[in-house]
Amino acid sequence: MMRTRSCFAVVGIVAITSVAVLVAHSVAGEAAKGKRLLGKLRRAAEVPQLKKAELLLELPDSCNTPDGMALLPNGDIILSVPNFNDKKAPPLLMKITKDNKLEEFFKLPGHPETGRAGPMGICAAPNGDLYLADNQLFHDPDGKPMLYGKSRLVRVVVKDGKAVDLVEVVDGFNVSNAVAIHDGHVYVTETILEPDSKPLISGVFRFKLGEEKVKLKTPLKDDPHLIATIKTFNEKIPFGADGATFDEQGNLYIGNFADGTMHKLVFDKEGKVVSNEIFAKAPFMKSCDGIWYDARTKKIYVADSLANAVQMVSLDGTVQTLAQDENNNGAGGRLDQPCEVLVRGNEVIVSNMDFPVPGGVNTTFDKPYTMSIIRLD
Repeated sequence: MMRTRSCFAVVGIVAITSVAVLVAHSVAGEAAKGKRLLGKLRRAAEVPQLKKAELLLELPDSCNTPDGMALLPNGDIILSVPNFNDKKAPPLLMKITKDNKLEEFFKLPGHPETGRAGPMGICAAPNGDLYLADNQLFHDPDGKPMLYGKSRLVRVVVKDGKAVDLVEVVDGFNVSNAVAIHDGHVYVTETILEPDSKPLISGVFRFKLGEEKVKLKTPLKDDPHLIATIKTFNEKIPFGADGATFDEQGNLYIGNFADGTMHKLVFDKEGKVVSNEIFAKAPFMKSCDGIWYDARTKKIYVADSLANAVQMVSLDGTVQTLAQDENNNGAGGRLDQPCEVLVRGNEVIVSNMDFPVPGGVNTTFDKPYTMSIIRLD
């Protein structure tokens, strides 16, 4: 009996000890969970909260499809307006003054073969002239969905702050898109270098400032001005190389529209591309349209058309969302399929193209036509 009671006692002691251990483990587990939760909350607190896009300007009916932007030294912005959504309005360039007044800047003469301009990417040269991508993709005279080989790079001659002439610089692009100027050269992204290629091949061209009347070779991949190619694997959207921007080190960043990736091109001292790699990507960055590097914040701002958002990419390649909106009509300055961004001081200026693309948050072209502003500080 004593042995039995001893056995029961031992069992009881073991049971009590086991319960104590279980309780201790449970308390420790809850404490660990608490620490992990606190850690998550601390990390969440470190992530910048989303900013709100507000109204900069509501555009008139003559500006139903805003697109590219060039920032002038005095703080004015030249806005390209192709009016792809409603072609009753002619393409033109507008000026947004530094105090945010809207003025007409230049009525663009039509393409010699299609009769209509397609102003998209635009950049100011050191001499004050403007280099402009004239994208003819949607201007087939016979009504075909896509017109290849007729897009151009043109130069808007500016004297005393006024546009006085248009000069053809390069002819023969399929889709001339973004324009960037750096160290005596002008760079142009070609969004569809090889039509129907799988994966889609797009590219980047470079020309010396001052070159004019350049006729690109056919096929475009054989032209000596081509310095890099990019592959796009999204089979639903046939648009590759898009936005372009330089950092202080002379590295060129290119947005891959349909894949939502950003590529980085590094050059040697002779200007040859020695590296062409994907620099940034994130599951929530659905597209990489217009991009802008800001030296003050050391970030590249991205117009993410498909996600209806503006993303920020740090120089280590990490991506964060700056502002985002659900599908809407753009009223009040909410993002409405942003296609271009630039930074002026502590403001991110956003051009809302409102041009629906399959798979995008934005599904309908509608009024109002707007420019948004996101305040960084």
